[in-house]
Amino acid sequence: QVQLVESGGGLVQPGGSLRLSCAASGITIVSFSAMKWYRQAPGTQRELVASIRSGLQTYADAVKGRFTISRDNAKETLYLQMNSLKPEDTAVYYCNALYRSGSYWGQGTQVTVSS
Repeated sequence: QVQLVESGGGLVQPGGSLRLSCAASGITIVSFSAMKWYRQAPGTQRELVASIRSGLQTYADAVKGRFTISRDNAKETLYLQMNSLKPEDTAVYYCNALYRSGSYWGQGTQVTVSS
């Protein structure tokens, strides 16, 4: 059974940093054609934050220069390093992986940026 489990969320002050992790089990992440981070704030639609495919990273304009997506194939883990966090980054962050004709989702981890 394939599972994606996010961790690393929490409460941080504006300007702070967090690193999110997404650990995969039941499958090797090199099997995924792409891996992505999404986020969803209350009352809004889920939005794509960053993706990595064949080593190419792409980012939403709102996070460019502040967030970095990476993966460690040996640890079967996807990461999102988030720096210079802003209150508008507050959301539940989800890991997503594309596999063949479908995709897998994690359960999400809450990130709250507040003083």
